[in-house]
Amino acid sequence: MAPTRVAARTLETVAGAHVPVPDPERLVHLQFRRFAGCPVCNLHLRSFVQRVAEVEAVGVREVVLFHSSAEALRTYTSDLPLDVIADPDRVLYREFGVEYGARALLDPRGWPAIVRSVARELRAVARRERPAPPTRPEGGRLGLPADFLVAPDGRVLAAKYGAHVDDQWSVDELLALVPAGREQRA
Repeated sequence: MAPTRVAARTLETVAGAHVPVPDPERLVHLQFRRFAGCPVCNLHLRSFVQRVAEVEAVGVREVVLFHSSAEALRTYTSDLPLDVIADPDRVLYREFGVEYGARALLDPRGWPAIVRSVARELRAVARRERPAPPTRPEGGRLGLPADFLVAPDGRVLAAKYGAHVDDQWSVDELLALVPAGREQRA
């Protein structure tokens, strides 16, 4: 069950920056992902990176959580223009009710994304663009994705709990959830 309100806190990114959640100036898209180096997560996050200007233009800050350590995450996320947060003890995962289980990988609806993302990662590794995903990821492979859109006052405006590894908001789905009139003011 999604919380209806998020208590104010400051999270530290893997790069050492401090991120207020909720953000008093803009909406926050909290993305709960799996482990550092997760091929499906990487493919999904790259779709957000390609359109980050659109997301920021409507007043949304991207905050991405992983159940891996900051050290492990730095290896795989240093080039992402997103706020990446390590939660190896799954404190926030529990608070937000984000689950893990075998259905993350066993649900056939996630298999096409697994094949696409692994093929893409293998090409990137072969070209030495990225390190290989870990063979034994911290926290395991069975995390499920979840997304939350949090208003500046802490209200949870929308939430999605993934049923399988590739069940999360797309950029278009996120943009459709943003209340009208939220464009950033210059």
